[in-house]
Amino acid sequence: MKYYSTNKQVADVSLEEAVVTGLAADRGLYMPLTIKPLPQSFYDTIDTLSFQEIAFHVAEAFFGEDVPADKLRAIVNDTLSFDTPVVPVSKDIYALELFHGPTLAFKDVGGRFMARLLSHFIQSDEHKQVNVLVATSGDTGSAVANGFLGVPGIHVYVLYPKGKVSEIQEKQFTTLGQNITAIEVDGCFDDCQAMVKAAFMDEELNRRLKLTSANSINIARFLPQAFYYFNAYAQLKRMGKEQQMVVAVPSGNFGNLTAGLFGKHMGLPIKRFIAANNSNDIVYKYLQTGSYEPRASVSTIANAMDVGNPSNFARILDLYGESHAAICKELSGAAYTDEQIAACVKRVWNEEGYLLDPHGACGYQSLVEGLQEGEVGVFLETAHPAKFKDTIEQIIGEEIEIPQKLQEFMKGEKQSIQMAPTLEALKAYLMN
Repeated sequence: MKYYSTNKQVADVSLEEAVVTGLAADRGLYMPLTIKPLPQSFYDTIDTLSFQEIAFHVAEAFFGEDVPADKLRAIVNDTLSFDTPVVPVSKDIYALELFHGPTLAFKDVGGRFMARLLSHFIQSDEHKQVNVLVATSGDTGSAVANGFLGVPGIHVYVLYPKGKVSEIQEKQFTTLGQNITAIEVDGCFDDCQAMVKAAFMDEELNRRLKLTSANSINIARFLPQAFYYFNAYAQLKRMGKEQQMVVAVPSGNFGNLTAGLFGKHMGLPIKRFIAANNSNDIVYKYLQTGSYEPRASVSTIANAMDVGNPSNFARILDLYGESHAAICKELSGAAYTDEQIAACVKRVWNEEGYLLDPHGACGYQSLVEGLQEGEVGVFLETAHPAKFKDTIEQIIGEEIEIPQKLQEFMKGEKQSIQMAPTLEALKAYLMN
Protein backbone atom coordinates (compact mmCIF):
# COMPACT_ATOMS: atom_id res chain seq x y z
CA MET A 1 0.00 0.00 0.00
CA LYS A 2 1.13 3.54 -0.70
CA TYR A 3 1.16 6.34 1.87
CA TYR A 4 0.68 10.04 1.13
CA SER A 5 1.55 13.19 3.09
CA THR A 6 -1.20 15.28 4.66
CA ASN A 7 0.50 18.31 3.06
CA LYS A 8 0.35 16.62 -0.38
CA GLN A 9 3.57 18.26 -1.64
CA VAL A 10 5.62 15.07 -2.11
CA ALA A 11 5.20 11.76 -3.93
CA ASP A 12 3.49 8.80 -2.28
CA VAL A 13 5.82 6.33 -0.54
CA SER A 14 5.89 2.67 0.48
CA LEU A 15 5.06 1.48 4.00
CA GLU A 16 8.76 0.85 4.59
CA GLU A 17 9.72 4.41 3.71
CA ALA A 18 6.87 5.84 5.76
CA VAL A 19 7.97 3.85 8.80
CA VAL A 20 11.72 4.39 8.40
CA THR A 21 11.48 8.15 7.73
CA GLY A 22 8.55 8.87 10.08
CA LEU A 23 7.75 12.35 8.77
CA ALA A 24 7.24 13.32 5.12
CA ALA A 25 9.73 15.68 3.49
CA ASP A 26 7.06 18.40 3.26
CA ARG A 27 6.53 18.14 7.05
CA GLY A 28 3.20 16.36 6.57
CA LEU A 29 2.11 13.17 8.33
CA TYR A 30 1.72 9.97 6.36
CA MET A 31 -1.73 8.56 5.68
CA PRO A 32 -2.64 5.27 3.95
CA LEU A 33 -3.91 5.83 0.42
CA THR A 34 -6.94 3.68 1.22
CA ILE A 35 -8.62 2.60 4.44
CA LYS A 36 -9.96 -0.88 3.80
CA PRO A 37 -13.30 -1.73 5.40
CA LEU A 38 -13.38 -5.11 7.12
CA PRO A 39 -16.13 -7.53 5.99
CA GLN A 40 -19.40 -7.79 7.88
CA SER A 41 -18.59 -11.42 8.68
CA PHE A 42 -15.68 -10.17 10.80
CA TYR A 43 -17.98 -8.00 12.91
CA ASP A 44 -20.59 -10.77 13.10
CA THR A 45 -18.08 -13.13 14.75
CA ILE A 46 -15.70 -10.70 16.46
CA ASP A 47 -16.94 -11.74 19.90
CA THR A 48 -15.63 -15.27 19.26
CA LEU A 49 -12.07 -14.10 18.51
CA SER A 50 -9.11 -13.50 20.83
CA PHE A 51 -7.50 -10.06 21.10
CA GLN A 52 -4.56 -11.32 19.03
CA GLU A 53 -6.85 -12.66 16.30
CA ILE A 54 -8.83 -9.42 16.19
CA ALA A 55 -5.64 -7.35 16.01
CA PHE A 56 -4.19 -9.49 13.21
CA HIS A 57 -7.25 -8.86 11.00
CA VAL A 58 -6.98 -5.11 11.62
CA ALA A 59 -3.20 -5.10 11.05
CA GLU A 60 -3.60 -7.10 7.84
CA ALA A 61 -5.92 -4.42 6.43
CA PHE A 62 -3.17 -1.81 6.87
CA PHE A 63 0.07 -3.75 6.49
CA GLY A 64 -0.86 -7.04 4.78
CA GLU A 65 0.26 -5.93 1.31
CA ASP A 66 3.77 -5.16 2.58
CA VAL A 67 4.48 -7.67 5.36
CA PRO A 68 4.15 -11.47 4.92
CA ALA A 69 1.21 -12.88 6.88
CA ASP A 70 3.32 -15.14 9.07
CA LYS A 71 5.66 -12.27 9.96
CA LEU A 72 2.77 -9.89 10.64
CA ARG A 73 1.05 -12.45 12.85
CA ALA A 74 4.29 -12.95 14.79
CA ILE A 75 4.64 -9.17 15.27
CA VAL A 76 1.04 -8.90 16.51
CA ASN A 77 1.32 -11.87 18.86
CA ASP A 78 4.62 -10.63 20.26
CA THR A 79 3.17 -7.15 20.76
CA LEU A 80 -0.01 -8.32 22.50
CA SER A 81 1.26 -10.37 25.42
CA PHE A 82 -1.45 -8.77 27.57
CA ASP A 83 -5.17 -7.97 27.39
CA THR A 84 -7.12 -4.70 27.56
CA PRO A 85 -10.21 -5.57 29.63
CA VAL A 86 -13.47 -3.64 29.68
CA VAL A 87 -14.49 -3.04 33.31
CA PRO A 88 -17.85 -1.65 34.56
CA VAL A 89 -17.46 1.56 36.58
CA SER A 90 -20.98 2.99 36.86
CA LYS A 91 -24.32 2.64 35.10
CA ASP A 92 -23.72 2.24 31.35
CA ILE A 93 -20.11 3.47 31.67
CA TYR A 94 -17.15 1.13 31.26
CA ALA A 95 -13.40 1.59 31.53
CA LEU A 96 -11.26 0.13 28.75
CA GLU A 97 -8.11 -0.59 30.78
CA LEU A 98 -5.08 -0.11 28.54
CA PHE A 99 -2.48 -0.25 31.31
CA HIS A 100 -1.71 -3.96 31.57
CA GLY A 101 1.43 -3.87 29.40
CA PRO A 102 5.10 -3.66 30.45
CA THR A 103 5.08 0.07 31.32
CA LEU A 104 1.42 0.18 32.45
CA ALA A 105 0.31 2.64 29.77
CA PHE A 106 -1.72 2.45 26.54
CA LYS A 107 1.29 3.32 24.39
CA ASP A 108 2.88 -0.07 25.04
CA VAL A 109 1.07 -1.55 22.05
CA GLY A 110 2.17 1.13 19.59
CA GLY A 111 5.72 1.18 20.92
CA ARG A 112 6.18 -2.59 20.83
CA PHE A 113 4.50 -2.98 17.42
CA MET A 114 6.60 -0.27 15.81
CA ALA A 115 9.84 -1.66 17.28
CA ARG A 116 9.16 -5.03 15.73
CA LEU A 117 7.97 -3.66 12.38
CA LEU A 118 10.94 -1.29 12.08
CA SER A 119 13.30 -4.13 12.99
CA HIS A 120 11.75 -6.15 10.15
CA PHE A 121 12.46 -3.33 7.68
CA ILE A 122 16.06 -2.61 8.70
CA GLN A 123 17.41 -6.07 8.01
CA SER A 124 19.02 -4.68 4.82
CA ASP A 125 22.39 -2.89 5.05
CA GLU A 126 20.85 0.24 3.53
CA HIS A 127 18.99 1.07 6.71
CA LYS A 128 21.46 -0.23 9.30
CA GLN A 129 21.65 1.91 12.43
CA VAL A 130 18.42 3.82 12.62
CA ASN A 131 18.18 6.59 15.20
CA VAL A 132 14.73 7.04 16.72
CA LEU A 133 13.87 10.49 18.06
CA VAL A 134 10.83 10.65 20.31
CA ALA A 135 9.34 13.54 22.28
CA THR A 136 7.30 12.64 25.34
CA SER A 137 4.93 14.41 27.68
CA GLY A 138 4.79 11.34 29.90
CA ASP A 139 4.02 7.81 28.76
CA THR A 140 5.30 7.79 25.17
CA GLY A 141 8.92 7.83 26.29
CA SER A 142 8.62 4.84 28.58
CA ALA A 143 6.55 2.78 26.13
CA VAL A 144 8.86 3.46 23.18
CA ALA A 145 12.06 3.04 25.21
CA ASN A 146 10.94 -0.29 26.63
CA GLY A 147 9.56 -1.44 23.28
CA PHE A 148 12.89 -0.78 21.53
CA LEU A 149 15.18 -1.78 24.39
CA GLY A 150 17.93 -4.07 23.09
CA VAL A 151 16.64 -4.10 19.48
CA PRO A 152 19.74 -4.42 17.23
CA GLY A 153 20.47 -1.61 14.78
CA ILE A 154 18.27 0.96 16.55
CA HIS A 155 19.19 3.70 19.04
CA VAL A 156 16.42 5.67 20.76
CA TYR A 157 16.70 9.28 21.98
CA VAL A 158 13.86 10.30 24.31
CA LEU A 159 13.35 14.07 24.62
CA TYR A 160 11.26 15.10 27.62
CA PRO A 161 10.46 18.39 29.42
CA LYS A 162 12.46 18.86 32.58
CA GLY A 163 10.33 18.70 35.74
CA LYS A 164 7.10 18.10 33.83
CA VAL A 165 6.75 14.30 33.94
CA SER A 166 6.08 12.22 37.05
CA GLU A 167 9.03 10.58 38.82
CA ILE A 168 7.82 7.08 37.90
CA GLN A 169 7.35 8.03 34.24
CA GLU A 170 10.84 9.53 34.19
CA LYS A 171 12.42 6.47 35.79
CA GLN A 172 10.89 4.22 33.14
CA PHE A 173 13.08 5.65 30.38
CA THR A 174 16.05 7.25 32.17
CA THR A 175 17.25 4.07 33.89
CA LEU A 176 17.45 1.64 30.99
CA GLY A 177 20.81 2.36 29.36
CA GLN A 178 21.84 0.11 26.45
CA ASN A 179 20.42 1.66 23.26
CA ILE A 180 18.23 4.21 25.08
CA THR A 181 19.37 7.81 25.74
CA ALA A 182 17.20 10.23 27.74
CA ILE A 183 17.48 13.94 26.87
CA GLU A 184 16.11 16.31 29.53
CA VAL A 185 15.01 19.49 27.77
CA ASP A 186 14.77 22.80 29.62
CA GLY A 187 11.33 23.59 28.23
CA CYS A 188 7.84 22.15 27.65
CA PHE A 189 6.61 19.21 25.57
CA ASP A 190 5.91 21.44 22.58
CA ASP A 191 9.61 22.43 22.60
CA CYS A 192 10.59 18.75 22.56
CA GLN A 193 8.19 17.99 19.72
CA ALA A 194 9.41 21.02 17.72
CA MET A 195 13.03 19.89 18.16
CA VAL A 196 12.21 16.41 16.84
CA LYS A 197 10.30 17.75 13.82
CA ALA A 198 13.05 20.28 13.05
CA ALA A 199 15.69 17.52 13.19
CA PHE A 200 13.82 15.59 10.49
CA MET A 201 13.91 18.65 8.25
CA ASP A 202 17.63 19.39 8.73
CA GLU A 203 19.43 18.26 5.55
CA GLU A 204 22.92 18.01 7.06
CA LEU A 205 21.70 15.97 10.02
CA ASN A 206 19.78 13.58 7.78
CA ARG A 207 22.78 13.11 5.47
CA ARG A 208 24.84 12.00 8.44
CA LEU A 209 22.24 9.97 10.33
CA LYS A 210 19.23 7.81 9.49
CA LEU A 211 16.48 9.40 11.60
CA THR A 212 12.92 8.35 12.33
CA SER A 213 10.34 9.08 15.01
CA ALA A 214 8.41 6.83 17.34
CA ASN A 215 5.91 9.49 18.33
CA SER A 216 2.39 9.01 17.07
CA ILE A 217 3.42 11.02 14.00
CA ASN A 218 4.87 7.70 12.79
CA ILE A 219 2.28 5.59 10.99
CA ALA A 220 3.54 2.40 12.66
CA ARG A 221 3.17 3.89 16.14
CA PHE A 222 -0.37 5.21 15.98
CA LEU A 223 -2.23 2.77 13.71
CA PRO A 224 -1.85 -0.27 16.03
CA GLN A 225 -3.77 1.69 18.65
CA ALA A 226 -6.86 0.95 16.57
CA PHE A 227 -6.65 -2.59 18.00
CA TYR A 228 -8.08 -1.33 21.32
CA TYR A 229 -11.35 -0.15 19.87
CA PHE A 230 -12.08 -3.41 18.08
CA ASN A 231 -11.27 -5.37 21.25
CA ALA A 232 -13.56 -3.12 23.30
CA TYR A 233 -16.41 -3.66 20.83
CA ALA A 234 -15.89 -7.44 20.98
CA GLN A 235 -16.08 -7.42 24.77
CA LEU A 236 -19.22 -5.29 24.81
CA LYS A 237 -20.77 -7.62 22.25
CA ARG A 238 -20.14 -10.57 24.56
CA MET A 239 -22.10 -8.66 27.21
CA GLY A 240 -24.87 -7.73 24.76
CA LYS A 241 -23.98 -4.04 25.24
CA GLU A 242 -22.44 -3.16 21.88
CA GLN A 243 -25.36 -1.13 20.52
CA GLN A 244 -25.04 2.68 20.63
CA MET A 245 -21.38 2.57 21.69
CA VAL A 246 -19.81 5.94 22.52
CA VAL A 247 -16.07 6.17 23.20
CA ALA A 248 -14.42 8.95 25.21
CA VAL A 249 -10.71 9.33 24.54
CA PRO A 250 -8.37 11.35 26.80
CA SER A 251 -6.50 13.32 24.15
CA GLY A 252 -3.12 15.05 24.03
CA ASN A 253 -1.36 14.56 20.70
CA PHE A 254 -4.56 12.89 19.37
CA GLY A 255 -2.90 9.74 17.99
CA ASN A 256 -5.12 7.43 20.02
CA LEU A 257 -8.33 9.16 18.97
CA THR A 258 -7.21 9.23 15.33
CA ALA A 259 -6.66 5.46 15.46
CA GLY A 260 -10.22 5.07 16.74
CA LEU A 261 -11.57 7.19 13.90
CA PHE A 262 -9.67 4.97 11.47
CA GLY A 263 -11.45 2.00 13.05
CA LYS A 264 -14.81 3.66 12.45
CA HIS A 265 -13.86 4.23 8.81
CA MET A 266 -13.11 0.47 8.61
CA GLY A 267 -16.71 -0.24 9.61
CA LEU A 268 -16.37 -0.59 13.38
CA PRO A 269 -19.86 0.27 14.70
CA ILE A 270 -18.95 3.04 17.15
CA LYS A 271 -21.74 5.63 17.22
CA ARG A 272 -19.54 8.62 18.06
CA PHE A 273 -16.41 9.78 19.89
CA ILE A 274 -15.70 12.36 22.57
CA ALA A 275 -12.28 14.03 22.70
CA ALA A 276 -11.64 14.65 26.40
CA ASN A 277 -9.08 17.41 27.06
CA ASN A 278 -7.54 19.02 30.11
CA SER A 279 -6.87 22.78 30.13
CA ASN A 280 -5.02 22.36 26.84
CA ASP A 281 -8.31 22.67 25.01
CA ILE A 282 -7.27 23.71 21.50
CA VAL A 283 -9.26 20.99 19.72
CA TYR A 284 -12.23 21.44 22.04
CA LYS A 285 -12.38 25.09 21.00
CA TYR A 286 -12.03 24.10 17.34
CA LEU A 287 -15.07 21.85 17.68
CA GLN A 288 -17.02 24.74 19.19
CA THR A 289 -15.93 27.44 16.74
CA GLY A 290 -14.37 25.88 13.64
CA SER A 291 -11.18 27.85 14.30
CA TYR A 292 -7.96 25.96 15.09
CA GLU A 293 -5.57 28.14 17.10
CA PRO A 294 -2.55 26.32 18.59
CA ARG A 295 -0.90 27.91 21.61
CA ALA A 296 1.78 27.14 24.17
CA SER A 297 0.85 24.21 26.38
CA VAL A 298 0.14 24.63 30.10
CA SER A 299 1.10 22.16 32.83
CA THR A 300 -1.69 20.11 34.43
CA ILE A 301 -2.08 17.06 36.64
CA ALA A 302 -3.01 15.12 33.46
CA ASN A 303 0.47 15.81 32.11
CA ALA A 304 0.49 13.35 29.19
CA MET A 305 -2.21 15.55 27.60
CA ASP A 306 -0.27 18.80 27.98
CA VAL A 307 -0.01 19.51 24.25
CA GLY A 308 -0.67 22.90 22.71
CA ASN A 309 -0.45 21.92 19.03
CA PRO A 310 -1.46 18.26 18.63
CA SER A 311 0.27 16.72 15.61
CA ASN A 312 -2.40 14.20 14.73
CA PHE A 313 -5.11 16.81 14.33
CA ALA A 314 -3.73 17.18 10.80
CA ARG A 315 -4.71 13.55 10.19
CA ILE A 316 -8.23 14.14 11.53
CA LEU A 317 -8.66 17.14 9.24
CA ASP A 318 -7.41 15.09 6.28
CA LEU A 319 -9.65 12.15 7.15
CA TYR A 320 -12.73 14.38 6.98
CA GLY A 321 -11.71 16.53 4.03
CA GLU A 322 -11.04 19.58 6.23
CA SER A 323 -14.78 19.77 6.94
CA HIS A 324 -15.67 21.08 10.41
CA ALA A 325 -19.26 19.91 9.95
CA ALA A 326 -18.19 16.38 9.00
CA ILE A 327 -15.84 16.15 11.99
CA CYS A 328 -18.51 17.36 14.39
CA LYS A 329 -20.94 14.67 13.21
CA GLU A 330 -18.69 11.99 14.71
CA LEU A 331 -16.67 13.88 17.31
CA SER A 332 -17.57 16.15 20.21
CA GLY A 333 -15.30 17.57 22.87
CA ALA A 334 -14.95 18.27 26.57
CA ALA A 335 -12.30 20.04 28.64
CA TYR A 336 -11.56 19.99 32.38
CA THR A 337 -9.48 21.99 34.83
CA ASP A 338 -7.20 20.36 37.40
CA GLU A 339 -9.84 21.04 40.06
CA GLN A 340 -12.54 19.28 38.03
CA ILE A 341 -10.24 16.33 37.29
CA ALA A 342 -9.35 15.94 40.98
CA ALA A 343 -13.02 16.15 42.01
CA CYS A 344 -13.90 13.40 39.53
CA VAL A 345 -11.12 11.09 40.75
CA LYS A 346 -12.18 11.55 44.37
CA ARG A 347 -15.92 11.14 43.69
CA VAL A 348 -15.55 7.98 41.61
CA TRP A 349 -13.21 6.44 44.18
CA ASN A 350 -15.58 7.21 47.06
CA GLU A 351 -18.83 6.29 45.28
CA GLU A 352 -17.83 3.52 42.85
CA GLY A 353 -14.63 2.13 44.37
CA TYR A 354 -12.80 2.59 41.05
CA LEU A 355 -9.51 4.47 41.01
CA LEU A 356 -9.09 6.67 37.94
CA ASP A 357 -5.87 8.21 36.76
CA PRO A 358 -6.10 11.96 35.90
CA HIS A 359 -6.34 11.29 32.16
CA GLY A 360 -9.01 8.62 32.43
CA ALA A 361 -10.95 10.96 34.71
CA CYS A 362 -11.36 13.39 31.81
CA GLY A 363 -12.82 10.60 29.68
CA TYR A 364 -15.13 9.37 32.43
CA GLN A 365 -16.47 12.83 33.25
CA SER A 366 -17.17 13.56 29.59
CA LEU A 367 -19.41 10.48 29.49
CA VAL A 368 -21.20 11.42 32.72
CA GLU A 369 -22.02 14.78 31.14
CA GLY A 370 -22.49 13.73 27.52
CA LEU A 371 -24.00 10.23 27.39
CA GLN A 372 -27.51 10.18 25.96
CA GLU A 373 -30.42 7.83 26.70
CA GLY A 374 -29.78 4.33 25.35
CA GLU A 375 -26.06 4.87 24.77
CA VAL A 376 -23.29 2.81 26.35
CA GLY A 377 -20.10 4.69 27.17
CA VAL A 378 -16.53 3.43 27.14
CA PHE A 379 -13.68 5.64 28.29
CA LEU A 380 -10.02 4.82 27.83
CA GLU A 381 -8.17 4.38 31.12
CA THR A 382 -4.79 5.09 29.60
CA ALA A 383 -2.30 4.58 32.44
CA HIS A 384 -2.17 2.93 35.85
CA PRO A 385 -3.02 5.45 38.61
CA ALA A 386 0.21 4.54 40.44
CA LYS A 387 2.18 6.27 37.68
CA PHE A 388 0.81 9.48 39.23
CA LYS A 389 1.18 8.30 42.82
CA ASP A 390 1.76 11.63 44.57
CA THR A 391 -1.06 13.36 42.73
CA ILE A 392 -3.59 10.57 43.29
CA GLU A 393 -2.72 10.13 46.96
CA GLN A 394 -3.12 13.85 47.54
CA ILE A 395 -6.55 13.74 45.86
CA ILE A 396 -8.02 10.72 47.64
CA GLY A 397 -6.17 11.13 50.94
CA GLU A 398 -5.03 7.51 50.91
CA GLU A 399 -1.84 5.68 50.05
CA ILE A 400 -1.97 3.59 46.87
CA GLU A 401 0.00 0.48 46.10
CA ILE A 402 2.69 0.57 43.42
CA PRO A 403 2.56 -2.49 41.13
CA GLN A 404 5.68 -4.67 41.07
CA LYS A 405 6.46 -3.67 37.47
CA LEU A 406 6.75 -0.03 38.50
CA GLN A 407 8.70 -0.83 41.65
CA GLU A 408 11.40 -2.43 39.52
CA PHE A 409 11.82 0.75 37.48
CA MET A 410 12.13 2.85 40.63
CA LYS A 411 15.24 0.89 41.69
CA GLY A 412 17.25 2.13 38.69
CA GLU A 413 19.53 5.16 38.65
CA LYS A 414 18.46 8.10 36.49
CA GLN A 415 20.79 9.00 33.62
CA SER A 416 19.96 11.92 31.33
CA ILE A 417 21.56 14.50 29.06
CA GLN A 418 20.69 18.13 29.92
CA MET A 419 19.79 20.21 26.85
CA ALA A 420 18.54 23.65 25.83
CA PRO A 421 15.23 23.65 23.89
CA THR A 422 16.76 24.29 20.45
CA LEU A 423 17.50 22.36 17.28
CA GLU A 424 21.08 23.63 17.43
CA ALA A 425 21.65 21.94 20.79
CA LEU A 426 20.10 18.65 19.62
CA LYS A 427 21.98 18.71 16.32
CA ALA A 428 25.32 19.37 17.98
CA TYR A 429 24.77 16.46 20.36
CA LEU A 430 23.68 14.00 17.66
CA MET A 431 26.45 14.99 15.22
CA ASN A 432 29.10 14.45 17.88
